Amino acid sequence: MKRLMTLTATILACATSAYSQGQHGTEAEAKAMLDKATAAVKSNKAGTLESMRKGEGGAVDRDLYVFCANASDGTLTVHPTLLGKNLREVKDKNGKALGEEMLKVAKEGTYETVTYYWPRPGADTTPVEKVSIVTKVTDQVCGVGYYK
Repeated sequence: MKRLMTLTATILACATSAYSQGQHGTEAEAKAMLDKATAAVKSNKAGTLESMRKGEGGAVDRDLYVFCANASDGTLTVHPTLLGKNLREVKDKNGKALGEEMLKVAKEGTYETVTYYWPRPGADTTPVEKVSIVTKVTDQVCGVGYYK
């Protein structure tokens, strides 16, 4: 009985924690994740990109994830599913050239946003509105997107 009560308490604690954090990442959480990634890339680009490729160091949280691409040629250096693809060629379901826009608007020291439609990770394939916050850091364009 004591074991069952402990298990029940653990399940309730986890459920409460997940509920309080929310199922989906917020705009503020996406910006904080990008702040952390930007500082890490500036400090140790090679090590940080490798760590982020593995989803380590806070690069993934629920439906938030860091992505980066070479600013010069658009090759994605960090992305959960598009690693090695060219960001310039990435379009949403409506044909919006979101990758080209990200590469165009990203500037060192500022954050810009790009809005498009993209499926949530692990969800059905129906695209929903997503806003990616992007910046240029060293020779990378990095971003984190949140779903509306």
